Amino acid sequence: MENEHKYHVVAWWTSGQTGIAKSDSAPNAIHFAAPAQFGGLKGRWTPEDLLITALASCFITTFHAIAESSKFECTDLEVEAEGAVGKTGTGYNFNEIVIRAHLTIPCEDKRERAISLLQKAKELCLVSRALATAQSFETRIEISKHSPV
Repeated sequence: MENEHKYHVVAWWTSGQTGIAKSDSAPNAIHFAAPAQFGGLKGRWTPEDLLITALASCFITTFHAIAESSKFECTDLEVEAEGAVGKTGTGYNFNEIVIRAHLTIPCEDKRERAISLLQKAKELCLVSRALATAQSFETRIEISKHSPV
């Protein structure tokens, strides 16, 4: 197994108030918009939705990998994630993110192990850990070859 894996997404504004994002690892593009509260369209995924979705889905995939490796049997796992955005002196920020994991197990005597594995999944979730990762930012400016008429 390689020590590094890369993931690549391209997003672009299409027109009006919507954009499209495409991942190298998925065949279908997704349409997104700014949240309706910020002048975007209703009924579209927003960057905020996608961030919270990434957390919830990462938690589930991390837990299932740990459970499988630990030979831990569960019946079901549902993860609800909720983020609250508020205005600060420097703009809007997520000021709270809550992850609610609802795990169904076959018997009571596995409860302590279930709690331990859920906590381990929270600690190892790559997306959760990435939120604290420093980001680099690169820009490229291009001048249109066509002059306006």
